[in-house]
Amino acid sequence: MKALVINCTLKPSPERSNTDALARVVVGQLEKDGVDVEVLRAVDLDIAPGVNSESMREGDAWPGVHDKLLRSEILVLASPTWLGRPSSVAQRVLERMDAMLSETDDDERPVAYNRVAGVVVTGNEDGAHHVISEISGALADIGYTIPGQAWTYWHLGPGPGPDYLDEERGRDWSHRTGRAMAANLTGVARALAARPLGAPPG
Repeated sequence: MKALVINCTLKPSPERSNTDALARVVVGQLEKDGVDVEVLRAVDLDIAPGVNSESMREGDAWPGVHDKLLRSEILVLASPTWLGRPSSVAQRVLERMDAMLSETDDDERPVAYNRVAGVVVTGNEDGAHHVISEISGALADIGYTIPGQAWTYWHLGPGPGPDYLDEERGRDWSHRTGRAMAANLTGVARALAARPLGAPPG
């Protein structure tokens, strides 16, 4: 079983990413459960704006990401919170994924069917639940199954404050929730593999 983690931080590599650090807790549990995990930092890729799976211009990296999505049973979309909302990078990724709404497999199922998704959020201000809801809702629209409690987040409440990587408070809860998220994603992905959803009725 394969998982793809797309980190939608605004920080290009090799800058430290709080979002990456928390996502790695989920990655660790997925790998412990036997899942093959690949992590992408979307800002490192030349992803053109648009709503197509095909290349939008020369050098557009999205078709390669799209291929990875179709090879993965599990997707984790990770985003920082900015102004109480998902990052602009996360929005661009979701806009490109919008094309998957009209893509079907050989059995006429939407290509996101029988795949599961979850969300990781970091930030030093409130808004994590809003970000989780926006991203989870978009992924469900596309066709992903969202297991119960398939998310984790870290923040220290309203107003500015320290970053995840610089603060120990709250980490234990975020890590426990992240491990539970990984277990729930793996369990539901395996259940769908054993008894997949069929094509929607015409």
